Amino acid sequence: MNTDHAEIEPFRLLFVCTGNTCRSPLAEAIARRVLQERGWGSVAVSSAGLGAFPGAPASDGSIQAALRHGLDLSGHRSAPIDAAKLEAADLVLTMSPGHLLHLQRAGAGEKAALITDFAAQEDPTGIPESIVDPIGGDEAEYEETYRVLELVVRRVLTRLEPIVAP
Repeated sequence: MNTDHAEIEPFRLLFVCTGNTCRSPLAEAIARRVLQERGWGSVAVSSAGLGAFPGAPASDGSIQAALRHGLDLSGHRSAPIDAAKLEAADLVLTMSPGHLLHLQRAGAGEKAALITDFAAQEDPTGIPESIVDPIGGDEAEYEETYRVLELVVRRVLTRLEPIVAP
């Protein structure tokens, strides 16, 4: 059997927030764009929420923030985190310390990290302690969440480059 062209398993990156309608869908969309920009096809990106209602759309604020930056969240549907998603992921990045604690208690172990801590190890400049939930906020709050996630996700992927770059 010729294994020269064997399918390589992708690195699986999972973003987690509370409802999977604001922060984690934005992070997922940003990561997909950055991966495409860099030509890295070896990373699979997804998102989920600790308290997600299955099938809910992204929040209007997140949809609008994404659109302002050329991203489309109209097809996003929320998904609750479960044991299968945790097991399948190579790296789980949470938006807040509370999310991280919950996932560690659920058995995520060393594969889970606070997204801002993970990104700050690449370069701490401009990185907040966690990603503030904009739910119910105005356009400016969603825009700020987008701006911070753009910075953080780019740093996350730069840190992962030695592992996932072609």
